[in-house]
Amino acid sequence: MAIRASEQIIHKAAWLYYTHGLRQDEVARQLNISRASVAMYLKKARDTGIVNISTSTQLFTDDVLARQLEDVFGLSAVWVVPQERHAIDPAAEVPAVAASVFIELVNRGDRIGVAWGRTVYTMADVMSFADLQDVTVVQLCGNLGAPYSYRPDQCTMEIARRLNAKGLNFYAPLVLSSEPLAQGLRNEPVIREQLASVADCDLALFSVGTVDEDSHVVKCGALSPDDMHALRDNGAAGVIAGQMIDAKGELLDCDYNRRVISADLGSIRSIPKRMMVVQEDSKLDPLLAALAGGLCSHLVVTAPMAKRLLEHRKSDLRPLSQ
Repeated sequence: MAIRASEQIIHKAAWLYYTHGLRQDEVARQLNISRASVAMYLKKARDTGIVNISTSTQLFTDDVLARQLEDVFGLSAVWVVPQERHAIDPAAEVPAVAASVFIELVNRGDRIGVAWGRTVYTMADVMSFADLQDVTVVQLCGNLGAPYSYRPDQCTMEIARRLNAKGLNFYAPLVLSSEPLAQGLRNEPVIREQLASVADCDLALFSVGTVDEDSHVVKCGALSPDDMHALRDNGAAGVIAGQMIDAKGELLDCDYNRRVISADLGSIRSIPKRMMVVQEDSKLDPLLAALAGGLCSHLVVTAPMAKRLLEHRKSDLRPLSQ
């Protein structure tokens, strides 16, 4: 059921108070209403059942932009995070919404594949604790060097901790020094079994990386800036679970990908719920590539990014004579 316009202020007040932990006077200042109104809205939220994860995130999915993105890109569900004046911190709002959405999507007994990155780690850091039975969280790609602050194993284990779930790490490097070494490691029974089991996941969580010097794979030392520039010139458009994809969302044919230890894209596509979270403005082209490749079924984005996605699709559909 859609949220009526008259109920939106109630949902916003409940979101700020219960999710962000603001005091009632702080909520009043954020929404430019009286403290008495906040107290009234919170009571109404409790009385009508608005105060729960599902209905709070409905505030972000019940949006014209979200419906349009679902229709245009054939997605199962989209959550659009507005950049409004009541937002506490735009950089923190997307992970907060995504963390609540993620918990909504998890069912008891699920097997969850988790990639890595700043967005995923921030989500894990703000995620509510849940006691779900028989849930397993598995790492989708090999690991990175110790100095990196949001390694794949850290993302996996923190999310498992938040869900009171079993966590399974990938005890292999993300990138090997040679193709034969990478192939040999993939053939090891433990690694081969873990890679094969990705297709059995019910839900995957990841973002998509850029192909520039700000990319995670460059910052962690897996690639040099010059290497990344060369891959981009060769057609790289984005990074999924440490792997280079082209503009169609297919695995790029390159030496780097042949040295990577990660779930293959076919296994990722077979996962029923593939949740992608994007908050950076710089990720339009990588996100378009991931969407083109069918690597996303559930999407959390900002309103500006949602508008850019729709505008890009409209420009693709315009006749060449225009």
